[in-house]
Amino acid sequence: MKQFPAVLVTGARQTGKTSLVRHLFPDASYLTLDYPANALAAKTAPEDLLNKYPEPVIIDEIQYAPELMRYIKVRIDNNRTSEKKRKNKFNGKYILTGSQIFPLMEGVSESLAGRCGILNLDTLSYSEIIESNRSLKETDFIFLGGYPEIHTGAEPELWFSSYVATYLERDVRNVLRVVDLQEFGKFLKICALRTGQVVNYTDIARDCGVSPNTARKWLGLLVTSGIVHLLEPYFGNRAKRVIKSPKLMFLDTGLASFLAGFISANELFDSPYAGAFFETFIFSEILKHFHAQGKRAPVFYWRTVSGHEVDILIEKSPDYIIAVETKWKENPDSKDAAGLKTIASVEKKKIKEKIIVAKTDVTYKLADEIWVMNASEFLRRKVSDSGLERTRSG
Repeated sequence: MKQFPAVLVTGARQTGKTSLVRHLFPDASYLTLDYPANALAAKTAPEDLLNKYPEPVIIDEIQYAPELMRYIKVRIDNNRTSEKKRKNKFNGKYILTGSQIFPLMEGVSESLAGRCGILNLDTLSYSEIIESNRSLKETDFIFLGGYPEIHTGAEPELWFSSYVATYLERDVRNVLRVVDLQEFGKFLKICALRTGQVVNYTDIARDCGVSPNTARKWLGLLVTSGIVHLLEPYFGNRAKRVIKSPKLMFLDTGLASFLAGFISANELFDSPYAGAFFETFIFSEILKHFHAQGKRAPVFYWRTVSGHEVDILIEKSPDYIIAVETKWKENPDSKDAAGLKTIASVEKKKIKEKIIVAKTDVTYKLADEIWVMNASEFLRRKVSDSGLERTRSG
């Protein structure tokens, strides 16, 4: 708010966007467009509506009236002119929130380009839960996820079923005009069971009973509404042929575990999907770390057509990459480091750190400077300005 006339806080529904901005700006006036009457007024009498709310103003659910941003732009430009004449520093006057990113981004690019800072609010991270003095096992957090209401008394199964019915299905109806929500529900489950896997639209479509184009369109909806992330492959040294398709990653493991049908953390981690959910957890925690700083997450994966793979690459700079492999086992050995060794031989000058994140209780080092550590230790090594600090012996 010190840098931009307006700030947009976006992300999936129910991540706490409204609660956050109202907590940070308790004296700001508040307008929610979730009320149909306000949304209608924003479309038919925008100037009159804005006049009722003194600046600074929180405008909630801006996606229901994106045309309002044109009028906000005019007011911002007029304010900038008057502020310059008075030689005062301009501070933000508009705090916007919105969940449906696709129409929202169009409005921002058309009306508020250069005037609006955009921040993404994810669900709570595991470190945030621990720092709030709540006792929660790592496996329980992966099963429950980070939606705030899950950690403030809501019964998880009831809350998630209501969340899917109320928000996801409503958005689908509004945006894609899906008639058969049962088909879409099946699609959600299939995607949840594929978290951590390379996207194959043909396979997903076959399992859902829809066309590949429909599967692509539906997955695009999950991406733009902040439910999943398509992790892009890393292209560096082309001496090895790499897989070019993105990897499907749920942004909240709790929602994924609910959609996949797991009823407890024990059931999840006794299943063949334990490794994929652990990988998804590590990825989402890294992503949340960068988003919390307002930064783009320079995160990729790497896999060759011959089967060599590294789960996560963090590009601190073009010549400094941290290669991370996740293993849901207690004592990984050199056999588990095959992918790390391969990418180090291909990208010799770029791979500066090689880490296996596992269930281990202690941190130890394998050959070729490959470190093994648990998730908590790995996540503690992050620093605010560069992502992760260097692994140190001792």
